[in-house]
Amino acid sequence: MGNTCRGSFGSKDVKSFNQPEKRSSVKKDPSSNKVKNSNPQHFIAQEPLKNVNPGPKPQVVPNQDDAMNRHGSNQAFYVIGHKTANIRDHYTLGQKLGQGQFGTTYLCTENSTGIDFACKSISKRKLISKEDVEDVRREIQIMHHLAGHSNIVTIKGAYEDPLYVHIVMELCNGGELFDRIIQKGNYSERKAAELIKIIVGVVQACHSLGVMHRDLKPENFLLVNKDDDFSLKAIDFGLSIFFKPGQIFSDVVGSPYYVAPEVLLKHYGPEADVWTAGVILYILLSGVPPFWAETQQGIFDAVLKGNIDFESDPWPLISDSAKDLIMKMLTSRPSDRLTAHKVLCHPWICENGVAPDSELDPAVLSRLKQFSAMNKLKKMALRVIAESLSEEEIAGLKEMFKAMDTDNSGAITFDELKAGLRKFGSTLKDTEIRDLMDAADVDNSGTIDYGEFVAATIHLNKLDREEHLVAAFQYFDKDGSGYITVDELQQACADHHMTDFLVEDIIKEVDQDNDGRIDYGEFVAMMTKENAGVGRRTMRNSVNISMRDSPRARDSPRAL
Repeated sequence: MGNTCRGSFGSKDVKSFNQPEKRSSVKKDPSSNKVKNSNPQHFIAQEPLKNVNPGPKPQVVPNQDDAMNRHGSNQAFYVIGHKTANIRDHYTLGQKLGQGQFGTTYLCTENSTGIDFACKSISKRKLISKEDVEDVRREIQIMHHLAGHSNIVTIKGAYEDPLYVHIVMELCNGGELFDRIIQKGNYSERKAAELIKIIVGVVQACHSLGVMHRDLKPENFLLVNKDDDFSLKAIDFGLSIFFKPGQIFSDVVGSPYYVAPEVLLKHYGPEADVWTAGVILYILLSGVPPFWAETQQGIFDAVLKGNIDFESDPWPLISDSAKDLIMKMLTSRPSDRLTAHKVLCHPWICENGVAPDSELDPAVLSRLKQFSAMNKLKKMALRVIAESLSEEEIAGLKEMFKAMDTDNSGAITFDELKAGLRKFGSTLKDTEIRDLMDAADVDNSGTIDYGEFVAATIHLNKLDREEHLVAAFQYFDKDGSGYITVDELQQACADHHMTDFLVEDIIKEVDQDNDGRIDYGEFVAMMTKENAGVGRRTMRNSVNISMRDSPRARDSPRAL
């Protein structure tokens, strides 16, 4: 499994396949599993570039002693920002799965369930600058922020000890897309269309949540199942960054074959991710990169020139529509480049039967719509859960709140919400935005404060975690009886300044056994049931048990 790497554009031959003579497609010897050609050049799976000029001048690395002095000592500072549980109290680390520049990925097994995960252990000794530390912290924040997307690897948790930062995540056993390309040489147009739909779908999801990936490449997509080419998961967000619409970046990051020209020119935005996806599409169809040379500087020069070869094999056999899409993804002017959604709507994608059915909502808008469909008790419970989340789990939402709160008042007005949703791609009418505003404004103040925004936009996968459900239930169950009564719910509503509805109506809606109160099983069923119009699956079946019968309830600390 890939590791986050923050070195210079390297010439490390991590793994490679041969670059065929005259850029013909990669062909396999039918008598073996090896890639065959007569040219010694290699297309290398590379370590990414970080903060270096595209010229030959070497990167200057900070002195490690100086870096440790900034931290106090290697054992005295927290990368994550706070003390965490000991990973070995919850997981057993097993065999090594992969090795990267900054750490190692291991198989790990959750002690309480026996479920296998992957654990990326990053050596703190190798984090020799403040920027390195910030990168790891931001990687964890971004993985939490993107949680819930079907093609992005799911983070389970992050832990830290004096020597390592451990990121526990979903296990993908199928290997890298890079290796699959080596094995196949190139894909049919239909299969390439399916794969690029997934890859660009990840780009669209990242951009709609204010994240630029900045290091997309086949090595950073894993297969969940080795027998399913389309079970892709994006990994390694070590170079990813939060961005605001219109924000320009100048640090040079990425990997040589995939880097966009504007990144080399130190003036770029999220359009660079679409360029990179275009490079991947070219490779899927031909088996070779569109811009290559024997040296790193030569690759950069080819990227800046932007000449794309559609003459060599197999391009004469590939459709004009596929070439048109590649040209529109690899146009040198970012403003002329297709957006991620327009890529998904391109005729070539449609012809291959994988076009999106309709305009997709920006992720934040989709989450607001989910929240607006919830009853008052569920909204209050999400506020309780939001207040219990760690800094790294909600850092991405904090960035989005700051981007919308343009006057820095600490609350989002209707006009700010409208402008913010427009920037993230919304086409909602004012009346529809007003409905979302009213739904998120739980205390009826006329604005959305930070707590309300987080509660309304956290992904519902947070409800998979039993400790969150227990803490939320106990917040309402003030006397610890195992039931939420009418009086307790009325008190909670008063605390949240919610007085525009009848508490008895919520009790009736949730109370399945008609005893006039809500037990823990009924509360869980309400919190995890499918929301109208959202199409989200129920995460567990309703279990009609009372809180006092739940063993976890007695062991969990009460919410404040």
